[in-house]
Order: sequence, then C-alpha cells, then structure tokens
Amino acid sequence: MTDYLAGEKSGSRPAQDAPEFQAVVKDVNARVAKLLSINGTKSPRYYHKALGKITWGQCGMARDKAGLEQAIRDLQALRDDFWKNVKVVGSGEALAPELERAGRVADFLDFGIMMCLDALTREESCGGHFRTEYQDAGEAQRDDAAFAHAAVWEWQGDGQLPARHIEPLVYEETQLSTRSYK
Repeated sequence: MTDYLAGEKSGSRPAQDAPEFQAVVKDVNARVAKLLSINGTKSPRYYHKALGKITWGQCGMARDKAGLEQAIRDLQALRDDFWKNVKVVGSGEALAPELERAGRVADFLDFGIMMCLDALTREESCGGHFRTEYQDAGEAQRDDAAFAHAAVWEWQGDGQLPARHIEPLVYEETQLSTRSYK
C-alpha cells in the first residue's frame, strides 16, 4: 500500500474534505470510540489467543464438516463476547498498542468466520486443505468438476455472513491431476 501511495502524483489523492475521505474518518472514529467504550474484563490478547485455538483446532491442516460448523458457531460467539467484554486501555488520542491490537482482533474474528465458511464450502481435499471426509486411502480426494474455480468472499456488514463469488479456472496448457504422496 505504501509503495502504491508513494507513486501517486501530488494532488491526485482525494482531498481531506472529499465525502469519501470524511466517511472513512467518521467510520474509524466511531469504531475507536466503540472499542474504548466497552470497558469489559478481557484483553484483546485473550481474544486473539482464543481465536487462534479455535481456528487451528478446527480449521487447521486437517478439518471436517462437524468441526468447521462448530468453529463457525464458536467464532460467532467469541465475536459477540468480544464486542461486549473487551477491555482496551488508552484514550485513542495517542499511540495505543492495545487499541491497535483490538482493531486487528476484531477484523481477525470476522476473517476467521469467513475462512471456516470457505473451508466448509470446499467439499474436497486439495493441497493443504485436507477435509478428512474427502480422502481415498489417506490421499487427498479432489473434485475438480465442482471446485476448479477461484472464490472470493464479499463482506456484507457487521454481523452478516459474507457473500461468496466464484470465477471458473480455465486451464489451456496443463491438465488437472491428483498428486500422490506415496
């Protein structure tokens, strides 16, 4: 991002009084105020650690449908608890590492839910994405007919599930094949 912005010509950036700029400033200030006003009992580090435990345990190298569904429920509950019980020290007027961490953890909670939704949607094993239900004699069982596409998720707003968009992958020079590790 910094490289991109550094290459912008002077005067080509949005003015600080532009409506888009003002909207972002308003949103950021509202989020900071919300994080500082909760004044709960658990640190952002507590939530970061809990998030990591859930995602590694249920959406790590090997995962299954039941674990992913549980992870989504657990992450949604953790996100709800975060927005009720996080304690962020600082004022928002000066450099505040815990405020920065809390903002990142809030984003990570949404991302963790989306990551588990993506893993749940992909009903195959491919590369590092090993669904234990989709294996043949311990080897990854791919489903190229259903999953030869790139998928992206679109944020729909706070508390909403993201929308999934796909774009088919077309291979002209290579053939899809299952890799054997034996």
